Amino acid sequence: MSTDPNARLAELEGRAVLGGGEERIARQHQQGKLTARERIDLLCDPGSFIELDKFVTHRCSDFGMADQKILGDGVVTGYGTIGGRQIFLFAQDFTVFGGSLSGAYATKICKVMDLAMKVGAPVIGLNDSGGARIQEGVESLAGYAEIFTRNVLASGVVPQISAIMGPCAGGAVYSPAMTDFILMVDQTSYMFITGPEVIKAVTHEDVTKEALGGAHTHASRSGIAHLASPDERACLESIRELLSFLPQNNTEDPPLRATQDPIDRADDALDTLIPPDPAKPYDIKDVITRLVDDRHFLELQAEHAQNLVIGLARFGGQPVGIVANQPAHLAGCLDIGASVKGARFVQFCDCFNLPIVTFVDVPGFLPGTDQEYGGIIKHGAKLLFAYVEATVPKLTVITRKAYGGAYDVMASKHVRADLNYAYPTAEIAVMGPDGAVSIVYREQLSSAPDPVAAKAAYVAEYREKFANPYAAAGLGYIDEVIRPRETRTKLVAGLRMLRNKRQANPPKKHGNIPL
Repeated sequence: MSTDPNARLAELEGRAVLGGGEERIARQHQQGKLTARERIDLLCDPGSFIELDKFVTHRCSDFGMADQKILGDGVVTGYGTIGGRQIFLFAQDFTVFGGSLSGAYATKICKVMDLAMKVGAPVIGLNDSGGARIQEGVESLAGYAEIFTRNVLASGVVPQISAIMGPCAGGAVYSPAMTDFILMVDQTSYMFITGPEVIKAVTHEDVTKEALGGAHTHASRSGIAHLASPDERACLESIRELLSFLPQNNTEDPPLRATQDPIDRADDALDTLIPPDPAKPYDIKDVITRLVDDRHFLELQAEHAQNLVIGLARFGGQPVGIVANQPAHLAGCLDIGASVKGARFVQFCDCFNLPIVTFVDVPGFLPGTDQEYGGIIKHGAKLLFAYVEATVPKLTVITRKAYGGAYDVMASKHVRADLNYAYPTAEIAVMGPDGAVSIVYREQLSSAPDPVAAKAAYVAEYREKFANPYAAAGLGYIDEVIRPRETRTKLVAGLRMLRNKRQANPPKKHGNIPL
């Protein structure tokens, strides 16, 4: 080792940057994966990343580990900027001990999380790890618990984003699970509590890693992944885009962005986009993209619970969260998956001062024994609880059907929505005309000479009286009945009016959301 202090520093820095060495770096590339530092270079603004604890090594002397010390110990930590804004991050390095977590490794992660909380900036975790370092036993388990604790304490204070860019298994999954967003990479990342080998031994099920916990599985079936990307570069770019909508912390407003899209832009196509037949489907995303700035809508959990659409967009440069029933899937019914998906997103928006714009076309809650046995009562209440608790600006547009309890749940005036609009096509009632007539006029229909003709007449009468927005507007439950082409102008004006909204919930430690 050189006696020149500068030369020695350069030598140590070179060793740290190599991680597990050229051979293991090559193996990482052969698997279609980037190294921890390559990922950081792509994610952060050029030249902005400052690494901390580059020379930290593990403290284990058992199992011959005293002779196997690598600078950095398997995780790269530090801070930098994304889009010119401060962030903190850690990137697990699979080339060093398979990215396995040691006590020293956990301490590095905890340090950047503590710094992020002190200065109020987002935390990003790039996960690629074989799990706990077995040689360290309980010290590695304690390290995970220290990280979990910080995930909980940071929740709702600074945005937390997790990218799964390799394996993430066992107890390691709980840190990403408690963060705000999880992104995965197709074919090279996976998450599960127990792997295929254990599952086969215990339950005799044969399943591959990809089918059990791959990106597509978690993007569609479990809903754990908010975004699934075809490769790592796309995943990292998605993180940058996601952050562009978010504030630095819970005390700041989301960043405004200049737009050339006129705030008074009217789209005549919206007047005919929604079919007059209430049973005919249409794609609510066609409505959303026509309304938002530059037609740019970042949809989240797009493959999961597709009867509800969630995502981020801007109106007049202001970021908002969007929640919308999707008539093109299950007629836009609310079910267990949609309720949980919507509740979690509404809570996130409320945490970080994102106004919520809700588009309603909902025939009710999905019926069936699967739903009832699965706890739709409890899960549906989560969405209701989240909307009531939210104090950010809430704007609602009823495009067509709003029936029964689902009308109440979907950001109605009665759950403290600030501005409620309805299209002339809106039907706001306890249930649809056909079902209502069958109940209300049961006796008359049973004794009618021509029950079919009688029912048609009663349906027409019911539709005229109730299946429209005007009864609700007459009671003040709808602030304004608007033409669809006016929606963008109305929403931008409403958001600007509500920009300084102040509303507080009763003092308490926290609510008891039905989990």
